[in-house]
Amino acid sequence: MDFPFSLRKIIHVDMDAFYASVEQHDNPALRGKAIAVGGGYRGVVSAASYEARKYGVRSAMPSKTAKEKCPHLIFVPTRFARYKEISKQIREIFYEYTDLVEPLSLDEAYLDVTENKKEIESANQIAKEIRQKIFDKTGLTASAGISINKFLAKVASDINKPNGQKTIHPEKVEAFLEELPVEKFYGVGKVTANKMFSLGMYKGKDIKKRSIEDLTRMFGKSGSYYYNVVRGIHLSEVKPHRIQKSVAVERTFFEDLFDQQQIDEKLQNLSEELHTRLQKNNILGRTLTLKIKYKDFSLYTRSFTKDEYFSTVEEFYNTGKKLWELRPFDKAVRLLGLSVSHLNTEEKKQISVQLKIPFEEFQEGIN
Repeated sequence: MDFPFSLRKIIHVDMDAFYASVEQHDNPALRGKAIAVGGGYRGVVSAASYEARKYGVRSAMPSKTAKEKCPHLIFVPTRFARYKEISKQIREIFYEYTDLVEPLSLDEAYLDVTENKKEIESANQIAKEIRQKIFDKTGLTASAGISINKFLAKVASDINKPNGQKTIHPEKVEAFLEELPVEKFYGVGKVTANKMFSLGMYKGKDIKKRSIEDLTRMFGKSGSYYYNVVRGIHLSEVKPHRIQKSVAVERTFFEDLFDQQQIDEKLQNLSEELHTRLQKNNILGRTLTLKIKYKDFSLYTRSFTKDEYFSTVEEFYNTGKKLWELRPFDKAVRLLGLSVSHLNTEEKKQISVQLKIPFEEFQEGIN
């Protein structure tokens, strides 16, 4: 397959059931057991161990549903300070090999190792070393995907989970994508996958048969994305300086709230917490968004944008109250949240580096 662009060596590293694995590592009594991090009464699961996933327990699942699927499920409180501590250790390992690291979250990141600090030709070997160092330093396992772009590396990292890795060689990209089930394409959710099924598209080769005009008509702006990635084209670079676009705080309540005084108290608490978090990171924002999740799980958001940055707890609280008054329903509330966007961080220039390497060199170097 001839690529109309210079090839790169991209690794996607993804920790295995990170939050749950941290809890099992720190508390040996939890090892081998079905656990859910977060959740509990009225909450939502933040992460599930592999033992719990066998029963269908997933992140973002209501705790009640998770318990129904796995009656012996153990709920463990979240410890974000601990997860951040370990995440920092993992990133330090990444930077031993390259400065082109793009964190996606605490537990996953893209690395561009086309040129790397240790001058190791094989990206596959780099991924092996990184995974071994993570295990030696933290006791946790990671999986990795290696290929010519971020899309393929992301897809590949999920293939041999947990504690494995997968390389998609340049000469095998076309065949791999043609046989890849559409639901495995990164960016294709359940709804889109079902729509593709209804249109007779089950694998990459089925998408590939469609013109860019057809795909755009069927899927809007995403159509051109599908047209390109099925051909191995994904030009997004690894961005080492990702710009934070929002800061949010939210709370799920043990009992549904309906009383106005309770709502006011929660908005005040959220305003104070949001202000503290922003101050700690020297962040300011111009848009405040109120998020409401009702008892029936319906979701409502409303935003207000100022010409100047929000700067005080009172501004957050007063604006939050005004947004609350615009709500369309008087129903019991399950969750409240406040978030700030249009941040001052977006004004900072982002430095990106594009590295090129001849196809022949890449073909020999990646294993």
